[in-house]
Amino acid sequence: MEWIVLVLIGIAGSSLGSLIGLGGGIVIVPSLLFLGSLSTFGYISPQTAVGTSLFTMIFTGLSSTLAYMKHKTVDYKSGLIFLIGSGPGSILGAWVTEILDLKSFNLFFGIFIIFVSFVLLLKDKLKPIPYRKDKGIVRSFTDNTGKIFEYGFNPVMGVIISLIVGFLSGILGVGGGSLMVPTMILFFFFPPHVATATSMFMILPTSILSSITHITLGNVDWLLALALVPGAWIGARVGVYLNTRLKSKTIVLLLRTILIIVGIRLIYEGIMG
Repeated sequence: MEWIVLVLIGIAGSSLGSLIGLGGGIVIVPSLLFLGSLSTFGYISPQTAVGTSLFTMIFTGLSSTLAYMKHKTVDYKSGLIFLIGSGPGSILGAWVTEILDLKSFNLFFGIFIIFVSFVLLLKDKLKPIPYRKDKGIVRSFTDNTGKIFEYGFNPVMGVIISLIVGFLSGILGVGGGSLMVPTMILFFFFPPHVATATSMFMILPTSILSSITHITLGNVDWLLALALVPGAWIGARVGVYLNTRLKSKTIVLLLRTILIIVGIRLIYEGIMG
């Protein structure tokens, strides 16, 4: 019975994660923490929940990236440029966590994430950060309704912004996708389908690096991982399938809803923690 529950958690987390580009930890970590409060799974500590979830995300990232590759929605060049910033940023953020008062930070950051979710409402009224087409990354994408998106950015600006996003994600352990997807949509006007697929492509190497750290610290429970990984692999495929069938507006709506939930959780932790 316990194995079935874990497989289902893997499927649910990974489906949602790959659908809107958040990875899956947003569902898996709270689920494992809840299980840890039950007698059967009393051995699950917060560190084990985070470490095991990050290891599982390697397979979510790999499965969804392979699936998105078939639909040609992954922007590899942009993803690699953003990784130059977000990789070091997340490492620095994780280190700074040790010296910060997380209670007040969670509170302010929760408010900020909810603010971002409302800014996504006004997305169509915003203008992208200006860039010179002869010195920037320029892209176009046609979605499943035939709508053509033109988008692009200055590579230096891309690295700086992704460094800040990675740093904030590292401090909070919310996973880079939680902030990187709205950043790509709001700052650089990525089509939601491309932002999601590119985020999953970026999650793959970052989760591998983070997992190596957690494995060396002994934070990965291999039995839990053995049950979660098959669910994560299947769930990622389900998420990609749904993503390719949904309209851009629907993906943004889902993203906004999840950001509000994450924001409320952070505010609660900031007040009660």
